[in-house]
Amino acid sequence: MKKSLLAMALMGAFSSAAFAQSNVVIYGTLDAGIHKTSNSANTAIQEGGRDNSKLGFRGQEDLGNGLKALFHLEIRYEVDTGNIERSTRPLFQGQSRVGLQGGFGTVRLGRALTALQETTTLFEPWSGMPNVAGFQTDLMVAGYRTAIAGSGSDPLGAAGNSGNRFANAVWYNSPVYNGFQLNLNLGSKENNGLATAIVGRGTTAAPQYPAGARAQAYPYSVSATYTAPGTTPQYAIYAGSERNSTEVKWHSVGAYYRPIPALKLMGSYGRQDLSHIRAINDTMKSWVLGANYNVGVGLVRFGYGQRDTDGEVKTKELSVGYEHNLSPRTYLYLDLSQKKVPTTLAPASSDMNQNHYALGIHHNF
Repeated sequence: MKKSLLAMALMGAFSSAAFAQSNVVIYGTLDAGIHKTSNSANTAIQEGGRDNSKLGFRGQEDLGNGLKALFHLEIRYEVDTGNIERSTRPLFQGQSRVGLQGGFGTVRLGRALTALQETTTLFEPWSGMPNVAGFQTDLMVAGYRTAIAGSGSDPLGAAGNSGNRFANAVWYNSPVYNGFQLNLNLGSKENNGLATAIVGRGTTAAPQYPAGARAQAYPYSVSATYTAPGTTPQYAIYAGSERNSTEVKWHSVGAYYRPIPALKLMGSYGRQDLSHIRAINDTMKSWVLGANYNVGVGLVRFGYGQRDTDGEVKTKELSVGYEHNLSPRTYLYLDLSQKKVPTTLAPASSDMNQNHYALGIHHNF
C-alpha cells in the first residue's frame, strides 16, 4: 500500500513538472532497409537506412515580454542493432543546444550542424539525408566532408565523429525581415577529442596539428538566405562561407525554384580551399543540379553532380529515388545511383563505377 501511494505521488510530481514546462515535444525517425554498393566496402547486401534514425526532445518556456527559453536534444541510433550511431559518436549526436529567442532573433549554445551546413540541406535533392544516393555529404559540400585529414567542420574532433557540426559553439539566427535571414556560428579553439596528428604542411615527426592540438584561429560558419514571399512561383537563394579549426575554408551558393507547388528545381556550387594545410592540390570545386516532383501519393527525387579535385579525375554522380507515401508519416523508398569515383589503381588518372541500390521504409513520429 505504501509503495502504491509513493508511486502515485511520484507520478503526480512528474506530471506537475511536465505541465509547468511549456511546449515540450518528443519526436523521432526510424529508417531501415537493405542496400548494396558495388566496388566499395559494402559490395554485399547490407542492412541500414537512407536517413538518420533519431529520438529528439525540444521545447520552449515563455519568460514574458516576448522572451523564450529554448532547448533541443537529439539522439541518433542504428535501427538494426539498437546501438548509438556508429557506436563511437556522442549520445546527443544530432544536437544539444540551449538558448533564448526574442525580438533580437535566436541565440543558442552547444553542439549542432554549422550554420552553413544546416542551410544547404534545403537546396539538396535528398533534403540533406546522408545516404549514398544523396549529394549532401560529398558533392554538395565540395569534398569538405571527405576523408582528407584536416577537412570537415570538426577536424579536431574524435575519430568517427561527424564532419558537419561544431561543438563548444554559439549560434545566432536573425529574425526574418522581408524574406532575408542571417545565420552566424562561432566555435571555440578547443580540441574536441582529436587523438591522431594532422600532418598538414608539417612532417610526420613535426605535424602541423599534433594530437591534442588546439585551433590556431576561431572556426566560424555564416549563411544568408532570401526566400521570396508567396506560394507559386516561389524561389529561394543562399550564400555562405565556413572556416574550420584547421583554417580550411568552404564557400557555397545555391538556389531553388518552384514553378508549380508539385515541382522543386535546385542547384548549388561549392568550393573548398585547403591551402592552409596543403601545398599542392589544394582546391576542390563541385556543383549539383536536382529536382523533386510530387506525383499522386509519391515523390520522385533526381540529381546529377560533379566534383573537380586538383590532381584527380572528376567525381560524377547520377541518382534517382522514389518515395511511396503510405500515410503522412510513413513511406517506402527506392534509391538507384551510379557514381564515378577516382581510383588509386593504375593508371592514377582512371576512375571506377559504384552502383548503389537501396530499398527501405521511413517512419516519423
